[in-house]
Amino acid sequence: MNESQIDLAHTVALGSIGDEDQRAVQELLDTGDPVLRADFTQEVQHTRDALAQFATAAATPPPLALRDRVLAAVAADQAPATAIQHSRTALYPSNGHSRAVHD
Repeated sequence: MNESQIDLAHTVALGSIGDEDQRAVQELLDTGDPVLRADFTQEVQHTRDALAQFATAAATPPPLALRDRVLAAVAADQAPATAIQHSRTALYPSNGHSRAVHD
C-alpha cells in the first residue's frame, strides 16, 4: 500500500470519510488485487483497534456531580406534563392552502 492508501484507511477507521474519499475506497476495493484489498481492510481494522485502546487508556470517569447537574437541567427544561395536541391539518406551502390529513 502507498502512503495515500494508508491515509485513506485511517480516514475510514476514524469515520470521517467524505464523498471523494468514499469513491477512492470503492475504487480500491473494486480492484482485482486481493492482496491490496486485504492490506487495506487490515489497516482499517488495526487503526480502529488502536483508537479503541487509546480511548480506553485515556478514559476518565466523569465528575460525581455531573449526573445530578444533567438530571436537574433536564428537569428544568421539560415540557408540561399535559399531552401534546397535534393538529390534523397540514399546510401545503406550494399553494398556501390547508387540508385535513387522514390517518
